[in-house]
Amino acid sequence: MKHQNILDKYLSECTVLLRKNGDFPISSKEKKIYLYGNGVRKTVKGGLGSGDINIRSFETIETAFTKSGFKILSNDYLDAYDICYEKAHKEYIKKLQDEFDYENGYGYVINHFSVVMNEPECDLPVKEKGDLAIYVLSRSSGEGIDRNVEKGDVFLTDTERKTIKTLAKGFKKFMLVLNTVGPVDLSGLDEVKNILALSQLGAHTSKTLVELVTGKKYPSGKLATTWTKKYDDYNVNFGNVTDTDYLEGVYVGYRYFDSADVDVLFPFGYGLGYTDFKIKYNKVSLIGDKVSVNASVKNIGKFKGKEVLELYLSKPNTKLMDEPYQILVNFAKTKELKPGRKDNVKLQFKLSDFASYDSKSQSYILEAGSYIVRLGNSSRNTVPCAVIKVPSRVTVKKVKNQIGNSGFKDMSFHSKKRDNLNGVKRFKLNVKSIKMEVIDYDTPYEIDETIKSLSVEEKVKFVIGAHSPEPFGNYAKLIAGSSGEFYKFRDLKPVVLSDGPAGISIARDYFIDENGVPQSTSGSFSDSTLEIIPDDAKPSLSFLFPNIPEGVKLHHQYTTAIPIATAYAQSWNVEFAQKIGDIIGSEMNIFKINLWLAPALNIHRSILNGRNFEYYSEDPYISGIIASSVIKGVQSHKNAYTTLKHFIANNRETNRSFNSSNMSERAFREIYLKGYEIAIKNANPKAIMSSYNLVNGKHVNENAGIINNILRKEIHFNNIVMTDWLFTGMAANDPGHKYQEY
Repeated sequence: MKHQNILDKYLSECTVLLRKNGDFPISSKEKKIYLYGNGVRKTVKGGLGSGDINIRSFETIETAFTKSGFKILSNDYLDAYDICYEKAHKEYIKKLQDEFDYENGYGYVINHFSVVMNEPECDLPVKEKGDLAIYVLSRSSGEGIDRNVEKGDVFLTDTERKTIKTLAKGFKKFMLVLNTVGPVDLSGLDEVKNILALSQLGAHTSKTLVELVTGKKYPSGKLATTWTKKYDDYNVNFGNVTDTDYLEGVYVGYRYFDSADVDVLFPFGYGLGYTDFKIKYNKVSLIGDKVSVNASVKNIGKFKGKEVLELYLSKPNTKLMDEPYQILVNFAKTKELKPGRKDNVKLQFKLSDFASYDSKSQSYILEAGSYIVRLGNSSRNTVPCAVIKVPSRVTVKKVKNQIGNSGFKDMSFHSKKRDNLNGVKRFKLNVKSIKMEVIDYDTPYEIDETIKSLSVEEKVKFVIGAHSPEPFGNYAKLIAGSSGEFYKFRDLKPVVLSDGPAGISIARDYFIDENGVPQSTSGSFSDSTLEIIPDDAKPSLSFLFPNIPEGVKLHHQYTTAIPIATAYAQSWNVEFAQKIGDIIGSEMNIFKINLWLAPALNIHRSILNGRNFEYYSEDPYISGIIASSVIKGVQSHKNAYTTLKHFIANNRETNRSFNSSNMSERAFREIYLKGYEIAIKNANPKAIMSSYNLVNGKHVNENAGIINNILRKEIHFNNIVMTDWLFTGMAANDPGHKYQEY
């Protein structure tokens, strides 16, 4: 419990108070409560697929409130909901079993790695008036499947919406709690005055909610992804089976909403607390191209809390460069502030680190013009605090285009917003302070002497790893339930890999077989996946089910479930992110794991991506900074290393191995590459895992421009690059696939 206790200190910082009217937290005298919604008894701790892990125990929100001395007054509703849900679930599983592919049973299971049913319509009577009620809305998603633009997933069901409206109208105190993997469409719920984005926080998700409701803890998170007023407000094209066109270019998330002046429900960087703060910038300076902003924050409310300061940069719009209204360039979280107390914060950034990419000159540039520095606590609440004039164009880095042509022109906006800059301090950049970097792609690689000495056969084994004929999930021979090992030969020790990113993913229980090999008792897949296999298909897939000999001694491996990545990014707390890495690194040492297959660094381009919960944000800067902190925490432990994934532009699960992410060179570099670049330069991960998808018609793992030129030569990554699991070297012979080679 040591590691869980560390997490418990920070979990409330992952939660975001989206609306408040002062009714919460409640008093210690209030001990009777009505609990409604699917998340009360079916609370979700995290996403599915490789993002899931085995933990010692997990309690629901109902159990957590009961343990805290509350009397729950809605048991009749909860019992009736269970009956409704189980009926719908049985029908859903039967449908999947009826569709089972007997000729390719294992493939069918792989393609249903995550099984997620839309929330059913359960039209149940609820109390129409009362003192205190909470509605818990849960949504899950997972690897291999994207979310649905349907009721019960992105949209609320009719009965969910009706029940929430009834409770908001009739109860003296009401809160809507969102135990979701990401945004849902909350349009038409303006009467709900208290909304908490609880997210999915691992084993103590439910405990944290009780602590927040009762005031033992306070929310201090900020959104790392924009929530729109309605789903149709999102501007991205989610693509088709073979191609996803990134027509929006660099206008992803708040970059689009702020530039196009779209009215959103909850903006990027937004989050309330039980208290309020006053932010003031005091001093701004420019040395070379480094900007420093000194600011103060005062708690002007009645509760203690923490605030996040966010620094943005508005770059000049020119005929050549069409720029988003503003981009995040730094952030900092205050210490805990009691009412009336202040904290001083210093934020810094280099202009050259946020140069724009010009594909015509094949270079990163700072265009001539005025650069406005902004300070605030969300993308919709910033004030100018400095203007920096760049007198002439500056070329920061000279490279070459590498990813090919997207076949279309990016979306373009020329923001018409005008700022009152009277009294704002002005600076002039000395352009000579920035030294241009020119990339030499012809520099030979340095090869390790041990690698040089290997025979061809040994090199092949070294590259492919310790091959196992076992099905996915049973690869490991050293640690039960790990993801496999690198090959052992000569004086090279085997490297044991474990999946993440919700923690160390290994078997909960195992025994040692007659050959001395640890064997998992929990099978290769989750129960939710295995139940889609019809009884008459199980004999041919017996290897997926545990076979435990009588009399064997069982061993146990419990690991800590960390919050989903989206949740701890919402803390905007780099210290917490590093402690998460420290926990992972410590448990890697305990279980003799060497390489953690995490963190994941893809962008929240669309809320439909089924694996968004594994990723941090719609913004590359905060994504890269949070990932850097996790990597540092893990790699502070001896023989514990990280694998940054899924490189790159893996923003869709449907047909992920044969879907091409088509985009401009600029969008690729400024949005999808930026976070990796930050994490590599700041924290030096030991490995990077390439993604399944293609970029502009070519698979990433066979794209020399991306792997050799950008990753190796431009960013100077000199460690391991590995492919993702299952499909390495596979040729797609299905004529239905547009993209064949792999």
